[in-house]
Amino acid sequence: MQHWARRLEQEIDGVMRIFGGVQQLREIYKDNRNLFEVQENEPQKLVEKVAGDIESLLDRKVQALKRLADAAETFQKAHRWQDNIKEEDIMYYDAKADAELDDPESEDVERGSKSSTLRLDFIEDPNFKNKVNYSYTAVQIPTDIYKGSTVILNELNWTEALENVFIENRRQDPTLLWQVFGSATGVTRYYPATSWRAPKKIDLYDVRRRPWYIQGASSPKDMVIIVDVSGSVSGLTLKLMKTSVCEMLDTLSDDDFVNVASFNEKAQPVSCFTHLVQANVRNKKVFKEAVQGMVAKGTTGYKAGFEYAFDQLQNSNITRANCNKMIMMFTDGGEDRVQDVFEKYNWPNRTVRVFTFSVGQHNYDVTPLQWMACTNKGYYFEIPSIGAIRINTQEYLDVLGRPMVLAGKEAKQVQWTNVYEDALGLGLVVTGTLPVFNLTQDGPGEKKNQLILGVMGIDVALNDIKRLTPNYTLGANGYVFAIDLNGYVLLHPNLKPQVSQKGDWRVGEPCKVRTPDVLPCLPQTTNFREPVTLDFLDAELEDENKEEIRRSMIDGSKGHRQIRTLVKSLDERYIDEVTRNYTWVPIRSTNYSLGLVLPPYSTFYLQANLSDQILQVKLPISKLKDFEFLLPSSFESEGHVFIAPREYCKDLNASDNNTEFLKNFIELMEKVTPDSKQCNNFLLHNLILDTGITQQLVERVWRDQDLNTYSLLAVFAATDGGITRVFPNKAAEDWTENPEPFNASFYRRSLDNHGYIFKPPHQDTLLRPLELENDTVGVLVSTAVELSLSGRTLRPAVVGVKLDLEAWAEKFKVLASNRTHQDQPQKQCGPSSHCEMDCEVNNEVRMPWAPAPPLVPAVTSSPSPSLWVPAAPPRPHSLTRMGDAPHTLNHWCARAGSGGSGTSPLSIFLSLPTSQDLLCVLIDDGGFLVLSNQNHQWDQVGRFFSEVDANLMLALYNNSFYTRKESYDYQAACAPQPPGNLGAAPRGVFVPTVADFLNLAWWTSAAAWSLFQQLLYGLVCHSWFQADPAEAEGSPEARESSCVMKQTQYYFGSVNASYNAIIDCGNCSRLFHAQRLSNTNLLFVVAEKPLCSQCEAGRLLQKETHCILPPPPPAPRAPRAAASLTPHSCPADGPEQCELVQRPRYRRGPHICFDYNATEDTSDCGRGASFPPSLGVLVSLQLLLLLGLPPRPQPQVRARARAASPRL
Repeated sequence: MQHWARRLEQEIDGVMRIFGGVQQLREIYKDNRNLFEVQENEPQKLVEKVAGDIESLLDRKVQALKRLADAAETFQKAHRWQDNIKEEDIMYYDAKADAELDDPESEDVERGSKSSTLRLDFIEDPNFKNKVNYSYTAVQIPTDIYKGSTVILNELNWTEALENVFIENRRQDPTLLWQVFGSATGVTRYYPATSWRAPKKIDLYDVRRRPWYIQGASSPKDMVIIVDVSGSVSGLTLKLMKTSVCEMLDTLSDDDFVNVASFNEKAQPVSCFTHLVQANVRNKKVFKEAVQGMVAKGTTGYKAGFEYAFDQLQNSNITRANCNKMIMMFTDGGEDRVQDVFEKYNWPNRTVRVFTFSVGQHNYDVTPLQWMACTNKGYYFEIPSIGAIRINTQEYLDVLGRPMVLAGKEAKQVQWTNVYEDALGLGLVVTGTLPVFNLTQDGPGEKKNQLILGVMGIDVALNDIKRLTPNYTLGANGYVFAIDLNGYVLLHPNLKPQVSQKGDWRVGEPCKVRTPDVLPCLPQTTNFREPVTLDFLDAELEDENKEEIRRSMIDGSKGHRQIRTLVKSLDERYIDEVTRNYTWVPIRSTNYSLGLVLPPYSTFYLQANLSDQILQVKLPISKLKDFEFLLPSSFESEGHVFIAPREYCKDLNASDNNTEFLKNFIELMEKVTPDSKQCNNFLLHNLILDTGITQQLVERVWRDQDLNTYSLLAVFAATDGGITRVFPNKAAEDWTENPEPFNASFYRRSLDNHGYIFKPPHQDTLLRPLELENDTVGVLVSTAVELSLSGRTLRPAVVGVKLDLEAWAEKFKVLASNRTHQDQPQKQCGPSSHCEMDCEVNNEVRMPWAPAPPLVPAVTSSPSPSLWVPAAPPRPHSLTRMGDAPHTLNHWCARAGSGGSGTSPLSIFLSLPTSQDLLCVLIDDGGFLVLSNQNHQWDQVGRFFSEVDANLMLALYNNSFYTRKESYDYQAACAPQPPGNLGAAPRGVFVPTVADFLNLAWWTSAAAWSLFQQLLYGLVCHSWFQADPAEAEGSPEARESSCVMKQTQYYFGSVNASYNAIIDCGNCSRLFHAQRLSNTNLLFVVAEKPLCSQCEAGRLLQKETHCILPPPPPAPRAPRAAASLTPHSCPADGPEQCELVQRPRYRRGPHICFDYNATEDTSDCGRGASFPPSLGVLVSLQLLLLLGLPPRPQPQVRARARAASPRL
């Protein structure tokens, strides 16, 4: 076998030396040394310059923010409150007006809009990716807020003056994007004006729930939510509580920490979290799912709930926010004030605020709940119905904002958010925020107002920050990244969150979204309700070195370190062990830190110096010497050229079609002079340089070679300058690699690895096998071109060949055979004879009418080759397999295992009965099949080998030929399987016992009141007692959800030498031999063909496993099966979330905290009205129920008016 391996190595090396042209390309670069210079990347200088540029960019936004916040406070202070203001008195552009006019069921159409809504004209602006109007602002008001309320109209009145400040800011800085004022009343005024992107169904956008508003309106929070689940909390009240907790969780950001517990006689956490955990997306989803499982039983025990909450907040052995501390209690009411608990844990300092929520309509006295909130610096809220949930679960932020307002200028500090998706279509952004305070006073000498008016924000698109970073000088594998104090990435090449809109699935385009059938789809936009939180250690493959780098960056330190680490290939199929240099510095005046990653071979790069040609040609660039080789007219003789779709010039029209992009490029070059200011000279000149370099490779090497003789479909070269040249021209028809070399997996892997890198065609397990009838199925083999110029080493290009799969499979059988020269006939062995086996003998029998392919000399290092191999076979031809004679190999395996009689296992292996064929395969370093001597496996080339031969792949893994690496992709979105038309059961209803009916006390209790609520709802809404209908389109359950993809890759393990072993399968064994091919990423394996089905027991998986993270329903009416994308068992949150929180990653919260001010006035702590129903009322209701006369529902407009009642 070692002899066969050497022959394979020599053949591969010979072909690459002749056709790859590595040495010739080196000579071409040296011959053109006068056309380029070698520049150096100095990491420390680079990263400091980029950090300074980012700081300057953000500082300009900070100045605009401060002007806006100061102006807003001035305008509001000067504004006079108008009690009698009317809608027709206010002129403004309602951003949702167009959508509402198109919707016949909208509020304004129903009641007739009285507001004087402006009608605007818009122009397309590529900077905003939207149509905008620069002369006006737009206003967005949440759906559940009445636009005509006095509070809203006064808000619209005074914020109108901000319009001129917005316009002046843009005049001073034309690069400004969205400028937004988010009011504490829910009104959003933003500039420039554009129509609102309302969803097809209900628009649930509320600025007060956006990540940037939450961060700017209060300091970080430690929150414990306790929920009363005693027996009186049943039916509608319990449903309201579950929904309220979910809405409360949505008011928390990644700087906050939270836990949720339920209580009756005793308290217990609703989830597996036993302490405060970070309020990130994944933890909040765990809570939301757990809350739906709460069941009402037992008696109310406030003491147990509050003691549990205080114990949680006093636990100092965990990571937490260490700022605002609060307890949020949801209950239907009770008599106990638990004063002793507050005296023990919270008085006299009152460092923990208590917020109480009376949920549902009941007859309890709410005075104790009010007292709890008022004596602990909190607030009391009432949630009588589902319409009051959103407004009342977010207004606690006004209370938390009091210390900030009272702190004055000290609290006026700009904060920068995590990355999130802009609701108006800008894509990924970060936002600078600044709180706006109410500076009014009731009169001379009166206390200062302590209300926060809202938050001012200015967006910065991530693409604008990326433009400040060096792109193409760092090489294909160099990059810049940035992280915040949570360790989340702001910039990183792997920050690519993907979510697709329902109904937009496509086949054939890669993205992170998967349907239940795991089919690729078109990338769309992320769900703007969720922040994009990707930790640095999840963006890369985690190791100890990166943990230390991350900690140093969070601490704001500078540093540099060279490490050996694992990286995932661009197509996520391979793992490479590489060397990387990390350099990092803090970005001053922000919470961010910037890092630079460079491979050692990217220390230097080429910069074209075409000054001599440019001076000679004062005409357009198209007249330059090498430009003609970019023209399609040259492709037939010089090979097809793909150019990377880079931003060479500002006026260059982009296109996803490379042919069209090349056409646009050529047309523009006909007009542009070489020194044009509108073009990036570095990119443009390097492109032209590499066009000429690769053309000379065609001229010196490729044009005179007969590719068919050596079974090659194509030869190619790709360069850092953005050129990919494929020869001959017809091979470009089947070229599927990315035209941007920096985004091509073969290019990046070739740079990171020495030798020849094989890349078989990618096959998805669910797609049809390869079609071998055509001549285009090939295997790429590539290698980097390393230059050494004046002691400076760099890799500016990659060259390679595309092997004809079927022809090379035939060649592989001959090279791994015992034939030594062309005249030696193929040995035929019969079922009754014994002969030495190889990878060719007895494998196939060629039918008489199928002519044998001509023999050509093998490409070896010998000047006179003795081995001849088949040339590309004529097509089509018929191949028929010879049947295998059934027999067992027990005694052969026993002899091999014992090693008796001085016979080696390998010699026994190669002397097996001739009726038993050998399986001979080449597998790459990711475990994918590259070549096989079995014809029936040719259409499986590119599949993970475990799908071809499960027990052999398992044996290779168990014998350390391969190492497994598991990781998780947190940026994906999956389409959940649709539920059935009906739920699993009717809605739950509280059913009283006979004893309850006979008990007079029960008739005046909350339980009876709750029952009456259920009956009323049943009469008014017949569906209340029916099974759940299918969810409407656009509902949370119908849309795609965040999901985690568990990824498993394999890479070469520690075994480098030749190795043989026996696979023991009980009553049948199987011998195999494996050896790495030097200077390649291939493993050569020879094994007995499997005869025993028992050997198929173990199967390694390489494909992604999808773990769905569905957004929980607001109030599930019956248990539902969890959404699933695959039959594989997988935790709902990827790695077990309950275990991860026990070892939280290092983080630091914001540097400022405003949770206390001695002058705070806590007298405004909420008021409510209790409603103890009399016996007469209950009797009247009972009669009403018996008569079947449902009460008339209140108009929706009134409910909205109540929700938007004045707060001043």
